[in-house]
Amino acid sequence: MLFKRIKPIDQIIATAEKKSLTRQLGAFQLTMLGIGAIIGTGIFVLTAEAGQKAGPGMMIAFVIAAVVCAFAALAYAELAAMVPVAGSAYTYTYGVLGEGVAWIVGWALVLEYTIAASTVCVGWAGYVNSLLANHGLGLPHFLQAGPMDGGSFNLLACLIGLAVTFLLVIGTSKSAKVNTVLVLIKIAALIAFIIVALPAAKSQNFTPFVPNGWGSPMGGIGVLGAAASIVFAYIGFDAISTAAEETRNPNRNIPIALIGSLGVCTIFYLLVSYGAVGSVGAQPMLGPDGVALAPGTPAFAAACDGSQALVCSKDALAHVVQLLHHGNIAAFVAFAAGIALPSVILTMTYGQTRIFFTMSRDGLLPSSLAKIHPRFHTPHIITLITGTFVSLFGALFPVGILADITNSGTLFAFIMVAIGVLILRKTQPDRPRPFRTPLPWLVCPLAVLGCLLLFLNLSKEAKITFFVWGAIGLVVYYLYGYRRSHLARGVEAD
Repeated sequence: MLFKRIKPIDQIIATAEKKSLTRQLGAFQLTMLGIGAIIGTGIFVLTAEAGQKAGPGMMIAFVIAAVVCAFAALAYAELAAMVPVAGSAYTYTYGVLGEGVAWIVGWALVLEYTIAASTVCVGWAGYVNSLLANHGLGLPHFLQAGPMDGGSFNLLACLIGLAVTFLLVIGTSKSAKVNTVLVLIKIAALIAFIIVALPAAKSQNFTPFVPNGWGSPMGGIGVLGAAASIVFAYIGFDAISTAAEETRNPNRNIPIALIGSLGVCTIFYLLVSYGAVGSVGAQPMLGPDGVALAPGTPAFAAACDGSQALVCSKDALAHVVQLLHHGNIAAFVAFAAGIALPSVILTMTYGQTRIFFTMSRDGLLPSSLAKIHPRFHTPHIITLITGTFVSLFGALFPVGILADITNSGTLFAFIMVAIGVLILRKTQPDRPRPFRTPLPWLVCPLAVLGCLLLFLNLSKEAKITFFVWGAIGLVVYYLYGYRRSHLARGVEAD
């Protein structure tokens, strides 16, 4: 039943043209959009957690995650160039595997975009709260964290989510220009970090290189466990495909932006991780039994009490520079993170609204959600709804395992896209492909296997959340979308 209704690709494109968004983004803006999503909480915050899971071996974890995401990006580039409309993996799946599977993918992408945006809201609030406290302007604790984190309401996380929502409502072009400025600030901070940290690297800090081993499925530790978490540091590249319908010459610009943003960020990540490990070390905190403690547990917090270890820091890169006695540069890195992390919130919220917009246009969600603002030419209703939830989640929930939960939905979407490329190569071999995935029968299976390996190495809580969320999505689909979809009723978009 899930595979019965397949929406022809030509019909997908025709539907988009009848109720389309304004094409106003070029290759440079798209690439900056991708870099804005990729460089963020993953490198500024999760570096410490990766060190606790893998020690110096986190450098290999960055490479593993990059290779898996590169395979997925090549598959995304082919489908995004063939089907240059909003919706990302949801749209591609609709045209290949059918409506039911497409709904599941779209539902899973909520775990990627909305929760990722909320996660970064919390990370940004942590940086800014620290900066305010250092200047005697700190908020009371009950306004610095949600109820599960010992507070009541994370005020700054909520406010930044609402501010980004407002920016997205008033226009894509305006938000893209702001995003470009924020991306350049982040790149400047990473360059400053690299300049300070690389010369300070010492060979002894790389020994032992893999103190927790390579890890094992269901373990969530070791190099593979770190790689499963570090996927969060790369996933933003697929947000580029959600902007296909607002891109000038998408057949050319989308592949350029996908591959370009991933390549630039991978180079930065390898240099930053080498500098962090080599300059101050990244050995994990061990329990009494000599086993690495799990990040985010009371035992880990107790072991880190008063420690200056990298794995214990909340602002990893600024912390490293501070330990190297470059106070001014450390302040700049922290300030840049506080200023620039909103670009990740912007890109993730943007991606989620475009996926909901497309699902609404297909009748799987109420059509009223797809209304376009007469002045700003943006899907304002769904943007306001999504932004409200992003803000509330950020205000009420801790970062915790949210990165792993985000990765679970993302990896599932990657798998579906890679499978979709292979199916279309068989079923529609003559369809024009402005960008062709090289060696598809090698690249796409490797993407699937890599994503499955990383999925198995996510935390147990993340995997449980993924399957529970998927079950809820199926219920929603059969109660609403199954009967009301335009494809089922044989009608065109309103």
